Amino acid sequence: MTSIFVRSLIYNVLFYALLVFWVLVAIPTMIMPPRAFMGVAKAWARSSVWLMRVVCNTKTEYRGLEKIPAGPLIVASKHQSMWETFALMQFFDAPLFIYKRELAWIPFFGWYLVKSKMIGVDRSGGMRSLMDMARRAPKEVQSGRQLIIFPEGTRTPVEAPPDYKTGVGQIYVNAGVPCLPVALNSGLFWPRRTFLRYPGTLVVEFLDPLPPGLSRKDFIVAMSTKIEEATDRIVAAARVEQAELFGRVPNVVAKER
Repeated sequence: MTSIFVRSLIYNVLFYALLVFWVLVAIPTMIMPPRAFMGVAKAWARSSVWLMRVVCNTKTEYRGLEKIPAGPLIVASKHQSMWETFALMQFFDAPLFIYKRELAWIPFFGWYLVKSKMIGVDRSGGMRSLMDMARRAPKEVQSGRQLIIFPEGTRTPVEAPPDYKTGVGQIYVNAGVPCLPVALNSGLFWPRRTFLRYPGTLVVEFLDPLPPGLSRKDFIVAMSTKIEEATDRIVAAARVEQAELFGRVPNVVAKER
């Protein structure tokens, strides 16, 4: 456990140092097309994943990459950790995120969000804000972008009861494009509310895309079922791996249940 503590501390220091480095590297992209900034953002994502492997011995396995459709797309991902908020973007040509509007006020970071035409949402705006998001997001997707969205709305502990929101269903109906469900087990390696990072194999599985044209209700059921079944499977396999590594599942990770 001491080794994990030290490795996690080193990783977190280097992770934020790396973030500052890429923020500075991206400054010239402010006068370039948005694609230039996204190239830097993807490089940051890849380097952060690589750093976690080198420092924390957290390997990453990506399954189903061949299932990623080209063109406009909704990417609906399980959300257990901060990890997927940056790591998933590396697989898409023009990724699009929905973010809290307050983040746009952060120097440099917020400017990049605006520059790359991400969608800011005022969470205090209630239904009006949600309706605005449901109108803007499909238009951006239809222009050729890939919306990476977390249908549960927030990070959920590993094996917590799922709580899928209906907003993604409205975006799907309005956009008329395929949806790519994504399952993962990142919460076992980058848990919420702790700086500890655990070794093992972090798995991301891209599942069979859902075609456009489903009703909102049928879409929510199909998407959530696919994600939850695959997530349960890969989490169970990872717990076996962790038990072999540690002789038991680490206490901090177990508390995420």
